[in-house]
Amino acid sequence: EVQLVESGGGLVQAGGSLRLSCAASGFTFDDYAIAWFRQAPGKEREGVSCINISDGRTYYEDSVKGRFTISSDNAKNTVYLQMNSLKPEDTAVYYCARFDGETFEESGMDYWGKGTLVTVSS
Repeated sequence: EVQLVESGGGLVQAGGSLRLSCAASGFTFDDYAIAWFRQAPGKEREGVSCINISDGRTYYEDSVKGRFTISSDNAKNTVYLQMNSLKPEDTAVYYCARFDGETFEESGMDYWGKGTLVTVSS
């Protein structure tokens, strides 16, 4: 059974940092890519970043470029999202999802985690 489990969310002040984790199981980790999405209150879910596990290629949405870093630990089947210089507008539920590395859109994801809440206070 494919499972993706997020952790690491919490409350942080603006300018602070958090590291999110996405622990994957039930599939061959390096056959896929892992994405992070977020959904802020009252807004649609949006893609934040993704990583192709086999070759390490990464992508970042413009609003997080230079502040967030995605990485993977293949020995632990875990993807991390290091979030620095957090802003109140980063407040959202953060989800990780699995896809084939081709289509970084919601429709391209085949499995999702349940999400972890990040709250950035001003």
